[in-house]
Amino acid sequence: MMNTFGQPSRRALAIPCRHISFAPFVPKRFIGIPSAFLLDDYLPRYNLLTSVDASKKRSLAYAHLRECNLCPRQCGVNRYETTGMCLIGATSAKVNVIAPHRGEEPCIQGFHGSGSVFFSGCNLRCVFCQNHDIAHQRNGFDLTPEELAEWYIKLQQIGNVHNINLVTPEHVVPQVALSILTARDMGLRIPIIYNTSSFDSLDSLKLLDGLVDIYLPDFKVWRSSTSKRLLKADNYTETAMESIKEMHRQVGDLSFTSDGIAKKGVLLRHLVMPGKEDEGREIMRWLAENVSRDLYVHIMDQYHPDAHVGKKRRVTRRVRMGESESDASKEEVRYAEINRAVRDEELGSVRDAAVKAGLWRFCEVNEQNSAFHL
Repeated sequence: MMNTFGQPSRRALAIPCRHISFAPFVPKRFIGIPSAFLLDDYLPRYNLLTSVDASKKRSLAYAHLRECNLCPRQCGVNRYETTGMCLIGATSAKVNVIAPHRGEEPCIQGFHGSGSVFFSGCNLRCVFCQNHDIAHQRNGFDLTPEELAEWYIKLQQIGNVHNINLVTPEHVVPQVALSILTARDMGLRIPIIYNTSSFDSLDSLKLLDGLVDIYLPDFKVWRSSTSKRLLKADNYTETAMESIKEMHRQVGDLSFTSDGIAKKGVLLRHLVMPGKEDEGREIMRWLAENVSRDLYVHIMDQYHPDAHVGKKRRVTRRVRMGESESDASKEEVRYAEINRAVRDEELGSVRDAAVKAGLWRFCEVNEQNSAFHL
């Protein structure tokens, strides 16, 4: 009701609004998340284990350490007495950094970061490793499974992280399994991420089944000759194929809650390397045909020469007749074929092959106008 000045009358202002109620506003981010990959809520898989299943996993973890078969190296050593290829024993894991991390995919790091635990040591010897001071030199400090569990709780309660991100844990899976089970009893309630090179044994992944929510595997190279030269592993490709299929069998395609944070599934990474784009194209085709066309893929462009790549060494051959020793000795650049950055056309050819194969869910970490790309 209006008065003569076009303003609400006092009588109109006095009408009570008893029949109007407002529900609390809850922000939702459904845009960009197909319903098949949208979760209403999520309870980590380790919280669904029965006490009997948890006890079985503890026993299996100790058994692995007494006759280690955690990776395709199949060292078979009793890690309570000696060490194998990874040079890590049984009672603890060597850790380099524990902290909230904001260098992961947007759907992993979210608003508050991913609770990353960088383990020292590795069962591969990648000549281009970008964490070689951690993986090859084993810098860090030793933590028991119980101490690891305490750090998970600190990351959850103080860091307010979205997940626990276990980086390069292939060689310490028993310690990791024991730490997750201990943290569960201490009140851990956020997803576990297994961040791996895919050089895992199926026995190791069986132990992790029910403990890991998100697998973050890296499928590095396709040819055995390349893996032998650059990763120092003869059977990498066959192992990665088996491992990634098993990871997908356990947790399926990557799924999110409405805030855009990944909670469950596989997020596969492939680092495009200079001159190896043909191998990347083969990997994309294989993934689409043998794992899932709904697989969430991150085609990575941040390769740069590191570790042993580009280092110089002196090569000396036998002195020939009439030749000086200086002529028979020269400097050589190690791994010269990958001693450069990746070109845009190499990166684009792998992406095009992925699309052609039927893959369509890609991580675009450089998208500027939204917090997450879904």
